[in-house]
Amino acid sequence: MTSTARRIWVVDDDRAVRFVLATALSEAGYDVSGFDSAQAVHEALQRRAAPDLLFTDVRMPGDSGLQLLDALKQAHPQLPVVVMSAYTDVASTAGAFRGGAQEFLSKPFDLDEAVALAARVLGDREPAPAGAGEPAVESAGAGAGADDALVGDTPQMRQLFRAIGRLAQAPVAVLVTGETGTGKELVARALHRESPRAGRPFVALNTAAIPAELLESELFGHEAGAFTGAARRHVGRFEQADGGTLFLDEIGDMPASLQTRLLRVLAEDEFFRVGGRELIRVDVRVIAATHQDLEALVAQGRFRADLLHRLDVVRLRLPPLRERRDDVPRLAERFLQAAAAKLDAPAKRLGRAALQRLAAYDWPGNVRELQNLCWRLAALAPSERITVQDLDALLPVQSVLARPSDEAPGDATHWEDALRAWADLRLRAGDADLHAQARERLDRVLLETALAQTGGRRAEAAVRLGVGRNTLTRKLGARGRRG
Repeated sequence: MTSTARRIWVVDDDRAVRFVLATALSEAGYDVSGFDSAQAVHEALQRRAAPDLLFTDVRMPGDSGLQLLDALKQAHPQLPVVVMSAYTDVASTAGAFRGGAQEFLSKPFDLDEAVALAARVLGDREPAPAGAGEPAVESAGAGAGADDALVGDTPQMRQLFRAIGRLAQAPVAVLVTGETGTGKELVARALHRESPRAGRPFVALNTAAIPAELLESELFGHEAGAFTGAARRHVGRFEQADGGTLFLDEIGDMPASLQTRLLRVLAEDEFFRVGGRELIRVDVRVIAATHQDLEALVAQGRFRADLLHRLDVVRLRLPPLRERRDDVPRLAERFLQAAAAKLDAPAKRLGRAALQRLAAYDWPGNVRELQNLCWRLAALAPSERITVQDLDALLPVQSVLARPSDEAPGDATHWEDALRAWADLRLRAGDADLHAQARERLDRVLLETALAQTGGRRAEAAVRLGVGRNTLTRKLGARGRRG
């Protein structure tokens, strides 16, 4: 060990964590000291100079790691601190970054990851690739919790929590991308809730849900008499969100004329109401979201490239639920508990086989589809323990066509076996017209999956399925009449 070795302090009441992390850092050439409490650190600082870097756990006897962070930032503002915790949620990570943490390290962590993080913070070598301790915001994932919180414990969720914690403090535009039902608005709400703007309004607007001729007025407001039916002044969403956050969902559906106005507001923070002459100035953080490929829309001339650059300062991509199946049990439990509270009934629980069935399904509707299913189960399942039969009764298409996650997508064996078992069960029960039932369910799952994959674009869905658009429209119409 040379006298010029960088000094790192590791603070954790867990001796095993302290030992393995200190050993890994020592083997990398650092001068490492270990401490079991915040008090021990304060005592050491009275005798020794502050280290070059400090790792601290959050939950410890006495002062917590966040309290230690606050004290260190007051006494040694230049000291970089890495906060470690097994409790990786938005509140913990945002609290760490708000307190001045350099980085957040989720437990359990890879030792190579921790060493690479130390090197990056200290500037000892080029930054490691995304994923080695740094929030990889391009590969984040989210799940909507029943209490408007983000739920999950997969690596994607941990990355997302770190990214939200860091981005909440930065006044930059964020573009949230992901399939329908993945929880994009919940990410926007978390970014607002943990930001300095939390005390000001959070205003959400789905641009695809407002007719194009009314969207301008919804965004910017209008004066009385601006158009037929405008009997009085209307304050738009930008004014409502002044000082806070404006969430623009499905931004890819915004008409071209409004894209130009939005770009100007983002650039200058000012606008006129429709029919107005008073220049309105606002201070708004804009978070946009879409399930569409905006780069493709730019190439097609349907979305302004300069607006994309303005909105896409940082991008968070939410993976679909099928890419983080390990979160399904926890999400389902959360939704069932919320439904039970709403129904004033005991919470129902999923049996092991039912959980396996849920984990095997691809969830084209993502977290929202899982939430809807859990509410139906809470209301309709006959006993407190939910079985595979309960799932088959409420979600027959998914139950028949679900396949194990380790089975190749092109392997038809599992769903054919499940279909055979379903047919055998129904025939034994004396069901008639089984062929028509199976055809209807097959059509339904193919249509729903294709529409989910194409973002609801029927022409593209028809091409992907190999049927004519008229055929697709007719089947959708028939499905709607039956529903």
